[in-house]
This record gives sequence, C-alpha cells and structure tokens, in this order.
Amino acid sequence: MADAHGTSPVDPSRAAYVYMQVADHIAARVAAGELRLGARLPGERDLAEEYGVAIGTARRAVQELRDRGLLITLPAKGTFVTEQQPKGRV
Repeated sequence: MADAHGTSPVDPSRAAYVYMQVADHIAARVAAGELRLGARLPGERDLAEEYGVAIGTARRAVQELRDRGLLITLPAKGTFVTEQQPKGRV
C-alpha cells in the first residue's frame, strides 16, 4: 500500500527480497492496528496491484505471513488476520 506521499514501501534496490518487504509491511500494519484480528486481506491480485509487485511476489508474501502464524487462508473465503502480534520478524 502506498504511503501518504503516494510512494510504495517496496524498494527493489534494497538488499532484501521484495516479498519479505511486502510481508513485513503488512505485518507492521497488523501490529499498528490498521488490520485487526479477523480482518480480510485483499486478494493476491489486489495486493500485487497495491504494492506494485508481481502476483507471484504477493502470493509469496502471503505464504510468508501464513508461515509466521499471522494469517490464515480459507479456501473460497479469503485470507484473514489471525493474530494481532505476529510471530518472528516485523
């Protein structure tokens, strides 16, 4: 999601994987209370568009957050925030 200045939090020139930058930004949004427990995340296509990344990158970011225990995906329902405080990195 672009910040108040219209720029993306993702910087491909940084020495960090882009999917991790996206995952860390979403985790920070959860920690800040912007995304609350039970909130439904936009679909992967919408996330890719928001962050200006490929769909595979958005998919990998969501998988990373599932691995951290922050999100759960229910088939045919969507992806939801499961915890307020993510496990692992922020």
